[in-house]
Amino acid sequence: MHARDLVELGVLVALHGPAFIRGAMPISERGLESYWLASKCRMDRWHRALKTVNIQIQDAPHAQRPLHWQAVRPVLEEILAGELLTRVWTAVATAYDQQRASNCIEPIVRSVLLGHLEARHRTLNLIVHGQGFGLEDAVALNQLRRACERWTDVLLAHLIADYDVGEFAFDCARALDFAADLRAERQQPTGRLSSELLLASLRDNFQKQLSSATPNSDLNQSLAASILSCFRAELFDSTGLCKSLWLVRLDSTANDTERMIAELLDQELVAT
Repeated sequence: MHARDLVELGVLVALHGPAFIRGAMPISERGLESYWLASKCRMDRWHRALKTVNIQIQDAPHAQRPLHWQAVRPVLEEILAGELLTRVWTAVATAYDQQRASNCIEPIVRSVLLGHLEARHRTLNLIVHGQGFGLEDAVALNQLRRACERWTDVLLAHLIADYDVGEFAFDCARALDFAADLRAERQQPTGRLSSELLLASLRDNFQKQLSSATPNSDLNQSLAASILSCFRAELFDSTGLCKSLWLVRLDSTANDTERMIAELLDQELVAT
């Protein structure tokens, strides 16, 4: 699963977040565990990749340094783009706990966000101070960073007016402004189209800014499946990305069912 798919999943999480927060659907403990494990593994891979490129750059002749940067660029893109979903999901999960005065999800997702912020800091440090890092690459990645920050605040606008999630915005005042615009749009006759337009606009934006390579497709899919296991199937339609994400959720649900059956069989064996 590509980083741009995670960005689009962030849209669905934001749009359906309020229903999830207010709903009575139980949280999948296995899903939360999978989210933490996949996130931890992905952050470990990021750390190794950034450490490796630092060593390679120091030992490489000046003329070969851009080649090493090009090799690690998809990792840098994944860190920057993936933060959108991490922030939005953390905001939704935090609001879920706030709504119930509980502590079920927030500690897990917040720990993942803190690790992602550390990876982001290392990425920005490389962009600014990396030896041999091309100006064109630095400008492109900085544009990606700014787009991710703005889109994150756009998506958090679906939550920030009703829940205390301002800390997860890059610019809380901007997110509140987006929320005011969103309320005005919903009162218009074309308000129902806003979600489709939002997804189409975001898809077009990131299609141009992200390379085709995806360094952690397997872990990205595990992350998506773990988040999707918390949402109802009605979230998905039968076309496009929504369909592919539904299949990811279906696979996760099937795995949950297989695990529960295995546990029941184990209990029966013990009882006999």
